[in-house]
Amino acid sequence: MGSFGWGLVTNFFTYETTKSVLVKSWSVGIINRVAQLLIISYFFGWVFVHEKAYQAFDTGIESSVMTKVKGLGYHNGRVMDVADYVFPQQGAGIFCIMTKVIVTENQFQGYCSEVGGMFKCTKDEDCHKHMGSILSNGVITGVCVNSTNATKAHCESFGWCPAENDRVAVKPMLDVSNFTIFIKNSVRFPMFDVTRGNLISTMTSDDIRKCTYHPETNPYCPIFRVTDVLNYTNQNVADLALKGGEIGINIEWKCNLDLDIEYCLPKYKFTRLDAPFAKNAISSGYNFRFAKYFQTENGTEFRTLHKAFAIRFDVMVTGKAGKFDIIPTLINLVAAFTSVGLGTVLCDIILLNFLKGADQYKAKKFEEVSEAQIDASHGRSPDSQLSLRPGIKSSYDSGAISLDASDQPV
Repeated sequence: MGSFGWGLVTNFFTYETTKSVLVKSWSVGIINRVAQLLIISYFFGWVFVHEKAYQAFDTGIESSVMTKVKGLGYHNGRVMDVADYVFPQQGAGIFCIMTKVIVTENQFQGYCSEVGGMFKCTKDEDCHKHMGSILSNGVITGVCVNSTNATKAHCESFGWCPAENDRVAVKPMLDVSNFTIFIKNSVRFPMFDVTRGNLISTMTSDDIRKCTYHPETNPYCPIFRVTDVLNYTNQNVADLALKGGEIGINIEWKCNLDLDIEYCLPKYKFTRLDAPFAKNAISSGYNFRFAKYFQTENGTEFRTLHKAFAIRFDVMVTGKAGKFDIIPTLINLVAAFTSVGLGTVLCDIILLNFLKGADQYKAKKFEEVSEAQIDASHGRSPDSQLSLRPGIKSSYDSGAISLDASDQPV
């Protein structure tokens, strides 16, 4: 047990130092230089040039979005303007353009029969299972009554009457394709205290009024035609106008602040955000309800209910700004120089395991020197070396051993 403990102590207080072995082999030398070239190319081409690792980045972008829609359309024999079809009217970054509306007029509070096949009944007991249902237009009373056409019976509900029938066929407003969307966006990168806007300085007010966005011919125009936006997302105007949907407009800012600030410009991208539900039979499209309230002469309140199908637009802003900084530059330079040593590791693996003469290389690379050998060497001449056999070349200056291919056994 004592010898085992002493062995642990001895091993703990040993010292390892690097020993250089010069291997004169074309194959290993080529592998080493190719590996180093690939590593240097990766750091120079990808890390420093493409990823700009010499910069500090600010991704905490602060943004403001204002929107304005223009256009006239026809729906149900009426001319629709912006006040009729845009919700909300404040011009926020999220807005809806209504394309179809089902109107239920003159609804008063009272009792009436429900609509729809699920509320059909023949006796009161058939309606008891629907009591407390959230799918009805009002509160189910549990009574089975004749519907308005007196041919079928439906469950009775208490609420706004007559009940809404949203299964009626209504043609959508296809003029939406000619509407235009004006987007005004300002961003700020707080780390660098840089503020930019998407209305570039080279464009005059007349240019902005007359231009229309195009990704190649006019990529910085802030006015977008709805039909173009839908085409960029491979969507059909008629289908979206019928059921509604959600379109994303992404304004991407990637700014290299080492260049002139005028090169910090936005890039627009478009996508359909509700694409996973577009073919879902249960919940496809986008719709919402709103009501307009009135009073009769005697003070009784009534309303007109609207079920609106709309294209919802979400304007999203993302961005990143970068500027030269000495700290990330030094960190990545050190990482690059350190990684070059991976070529040596690869060559060592090949030499120690796959090439002819691997045992001789191991003997030259790994050597154990004891204190007894050190003491014995004190009495030897300067020309003697403890670990070298006759015929092996060495350098007294660097301690490096040169292992020529001719020295390896065939």
